[in-house]
Amino acid sequence: MIKNIVFDMGKVLVDYVADAVCRHYMTEEKEIHDVCTSVFVSPEWMLLDMGVMGEEDALARMKARLDTAHAQEMAELCFWHWHEYNMWPMEGMEELIRELHQAGVGIYLCSNASVRLLQCYKTLIPGIQYFDGILFSAEEKCMKPQKEIYERLFARFQLKPEECYFIDDQPLNVQGAERCGMKGYVYDGDREKLAQTLRKVLQ
Repeated sequence: MIKNIVFDMGKVLVDYVADAVCRHYMTEEKEIHDVCTSVFVSPEWMLLDMGVMGEEDALARMKARLDTAHAQEMAELCFWHWHEYNMWPMEGMEELIRELHQAGVGIYLCSNASVRLLQCYKTLIPGIQYFDGILFSAEEKCMKPQKEIYERLFARFQLKPEECYFIDDQPLNVQGAERCGMKGYVYDGDREKLAQTLRKVLQ
């Protein structure tokens, strides 16, 4: 019997556009592409999500790949302000989470996210007041789909894998959860289809 729903954050609860902050500060397409790639599509970004690199060190490496002083300046602006422009709550998710809460379902978050999100997630995640537990990869020094992060989720919140249902937009992350005994659902952006699936799962 499913008693708990575990959500991913990006592209499930919160929409995310990697170059939104770049477009806020820049207008030239090549510079937008170069800065976005250097900052947000980088090995350092993954290391930040894993919690094994500090922000200052990551930023220095990102800037070193850019070949103009202006691009480097823009990279720094985008790096420090990305959470203000790149993310916003997904429409309809707060209502869905409230419905789950009212039904007595446990609600948890398991997300690959850097320590920056620890400072601002309460303003971004819809229905945050209904969550029973939050787990970010940077705190755990591991990330989905590694089995360790799912095992830490279960241990920290005293959850049984077979009583949990995991929702993520990445098939590999759902597969990782299933290997740890937690069934899951690959979210494709169709909120009503997800709601119908959850009603069936929770019967």
